[in-house]
Amino acid sequence: CQLWSPPGKSSCSASLGGSNVAETHRALILQLNPSEDCTWTLERPENKSIRIIFSNLQLDPDGSCESENIQVFDGNSTKGSLLGKVCSKNDYIPVFESSFDTLTVQIVTDAARIQRSVFIFYYYFSSDTSIPNCGGYLDTLEGSFTSPNYPKPHPELAYCVWHIQVEKGYKIKLNFKEIFLEVDEHCRFDFVAVYDGSSTTSGLIAQVCGLVKPTFESSSDSLTVVLSTDYANSYRGFSASYTSIYMENVNTTSLTCSSDRMRVIINKSYLESLKYNESNLQLNDPTCRPKVSNVVDFSIPLDGCGTIKKVEGPSITYTNRITSIPSLTSELITRKKHLQIVVKCEMEYNSTVEIMYITEDDIIQNQNVLGRYNTSMALYESNSFEKPILESPYYADLNQTLFVQVSLHTSDPNLVVFLDTCITSPTSDFASPTYDLVKNGCTRDETCEVYPLSRHYARFQFNAFKFLRTLSSVYLQCEVLICDSSDQQSRCQQGCVSRRKRDISSYKWKANSIVGPIRLKRDRSASGNSGLRYQIHQEETQNQPFNSLYLCSFMVLALNVVIVATVIARHFVHQRTDYKYQKLRNY
Repeated sequence: CQLWSPPGKSSCSASLGGSNVAETHRALILQLNPSEDCTWTLERPENKSIRIIFSNLQLDPDGSCESENIQVFDGNSTKGSLLGKVCSKNDYIPVFESSFDTLTVQIVTDAARIQRSVFIFYYYFSSDTSIPNCGGYLDTLEGSFTSPNYPKPHPELAYCVWHIQVEKGYKIKLNFKEIFLEVDEHCRFDFVAVYDGSSTTSGLIAQVCGLVKPTFESSSDSLTVVLSTDYANSYRGFSASYTSIYMENVNTTSLTCSSDRMRVIINKSYLESLKYNESNLQLNDPTCRPKVSNVVDFSIPLDGCGTIKKVEGPSITYTNRITSIPSLTSELITRKKHLQIVVKCEMEYNSTVEIMYITEDDIIQNQNVLGRYNTSMALYESNSFEKPILESPYYADLNQTLFVQVSLHTSDPNLVVFLDTCITSPTSDFASPTYDLVKNGCTRDETCEVYPLSRHYARFQFNAFKFLRTLSSVYLQCEVLICDSSDQQSRCQQGCVSRRKRDISSYKWKANSIVGPIRLKRDRSASGNSGLRYQIHQEETQNQPFNSLYLCSFMVLALNVVIVATVIARHFVHQRTDYKYQKLRNY
């Protein structure tokens, strides 16, 4: 490990953090002066990686990240790939790992005269060797985990990361039954770090060590826990457990509907007031059980758990029931109310109506909210519709065949999507002019071809064009109808019909999807290579003799062309005032 400073700069002073100077690890306390510029290069042994941890930083709190920072590079110089940049504004403990045989650290300070120090701990490790029970992913509503070897001493040179992810709408309460790590005022050597989010850069909640029993709470549905240890003074480590807390305030019950499921949230206090708990409740299918935290959470699929689907006129409804489990005793009387929660999601036209009512003998409670089916539209590379095009804007050749798919995201296998109308426009607000590709299920463009019904997908293709006298962008908006596949008289089964024959009550729901812009490739090449083309033209011009007579003749000719064009344009305006488009051929 070498310290290098350019001429005219003061050297960064460093002292070893301990007496053990082994080849596999090292601790450094850097005392930094104003206007420092220091570079460290670390070399690893063969087949080893380098992990460097900045467990304690005291930099200029008022300095900017541009004027005072620590940069870590993958390689033997600052010309290597930048792994990260650290400054006083960072709200996490920086940790970096090398992929090459060397790692470079550059420290730059500003001119402010304040006390600065940086604690650095680095060590070499083999990426092929893992520590059992060191980190992992936890995705249940509640759980527990411990440091490796707990309650025996934790391993040395360990860096373990646990990611906790619960369902959307919940936050996490983390309780440490015990933390027993090396004591240090700044927790520089062995520590537990808790982050409010899904990664180790999400925002540090706390960095703890010693002998403590803290409790933490996330602000969202994810939390990250890190255990970092050095080479000495191993103790018991930690033992932790977590629970989930539903964030929304639910007084009694709530219902939401999505494309694939109904979700019922029941307040536990409300159940207790009726002398019930989660073990007393069941769905139509009693094997489908709720998740329990501070609420009882029933997630009910539209095609499972005993959900009943029914076509009622212009709508599709999905119904299930949450009931109290009948008593198995031989008692003849009861003073306990019988609880029944009827859950109903109604899909109708352009909205999803959610209905839930609760019956407690003769007591009925009603709730109504709104929701939507989830649809999306995308361009694809070919008529196999396997690889969507992610580029936006998408540049296409004039007359190129474009493949479009509208997808319905639902778990109900008995729904079908029908392509009713597709229009195009040169602007995203679809103001005039517009051009119809499909209308009332009928193709209006000679190149447009609609594919047969394919359950949750509506597919078609057309050839690329551009609007005259406008920008080359083309936006596409499609309206699809969603029907029950068993209804042979539905609008989806009728195909192309005229407007006057159209039966609007025979489809179940409609939705709009937009994709764009689509632009011509020649427009991109014209803009992207304009500089090159200008240079070539300029060189050719410079090689030709300049002739003032030619220039004068050209100007007279151009003036005549302008006059003639003006006369023709005025005559054209009197003859035709409407806005028209024309398909362009690809020569």
